[in-house]
Amino acid sequence: MKNNIWLGILFCGIASISWGAMFPIANDAFHYINPFYFTLIRYIPVVVILVFLLYLAEGKESFRLEGKGWSIWFFGTMGFTIYNIFIFWGQDLLQDQGVLLASIMEALAPILSIFILWFLYNSRPYRFTMITIAGAFIGVVLVVTNGEFSVLFEMNHFMPLIILLLAALGWAFYTIGGSTFEGWSVLRYSTLSCLYGTLTAIVFVGIGSALQLIDIPSISNIVTIKYHMLFMILLPGLFALLFWNKGVMVLKPINAILFINLAPVTTVLIRFLQGYSISIYELSGVAIVCTMIISNNLHQRLLQARTNKRHVHKDSKLVS
Repeated sequence: MKNNIWLGILFCGIASISWGAMFPIANDAFHYINPFYFTLIRYIPVVVILVFLLYLAEGKESFRLEGKGWSIWFFGTMGFTIYNIFIFWGQDLLQDQGVLLASIMEALAPILSIFILWFLYNSRPYRFTMITIAGAFIGVVLVVTNGEFSVLFEMNHFMPLIILLLAALGWAFYTIGGSTFEGWSVLRYSTLSCLYGTLTAIVFVGIGSALQLIDIPSISNIVTIKYHMLFMILLPGLFALLFWNKGVMVLKPINAILFINLAPVTTVLIRFLQGYSISIYELSGVAIVCTMIISNNLHQRLLQARTNKRHVHKDSKLVS
């Protein structure tokens, strides 16, 4: 049991750190390729590898949808079309400033999932949780504006922010979706959601290209970013996906979600090493978002402990 916990910590840590590293690497690649084809080229090999692994591990029966076709398509689209395309699209629109903001938005996904659960199940969050949500958004605003709050009303900042927010919502939906496929292995959910989500992304980008809204990159430009893509395919793509889903299963969501804080921290460190001047507003924003995530997590733990204590008390009364 103890070994499983350490393995879960390792898996969630590697996944979060690799996700934090992918934004600076993607920023460099966007000099040669747009974020739409960047996402496709990144995930098509991941799908092929996952399909091969699932077939070897669980056989062709594991590809049966068992009446969950629409669900796996929806959650796959949220995770691999809405999140992956929109997060890099918004980042690219904001250029250098978008690198840290995209990472922050990914870390914000657990906070946004509270709104989703509220909407779907009428599960109103506690007052303290609402305070942490408000605090997290203040942190995001500091990163977005870098102290110049008037930019919130400028279209060239407002629209990318909406796109990034939609991306974070997509990842929140995908994370929630994993708990609805009881009896499915981590590999099966990861593979089928990635497969259907990537197929949707291909259709989305294909229509955009046919309408000449999305430029098709040249072969030479794709070759130029081969090492960027190798990293993106193997670490943030393949291993992070499997590691995160497995880590959540081992540690439980309430514990695993704390590791998402490593993503923006990793991004900050890499940007610093790259010579990017990180302002006090950006650092403060990152610190506030991470603090709000941790605070809400501690609050949930306290509530859970109180609930467990009441149950134990009731059970002891019944026994006596």
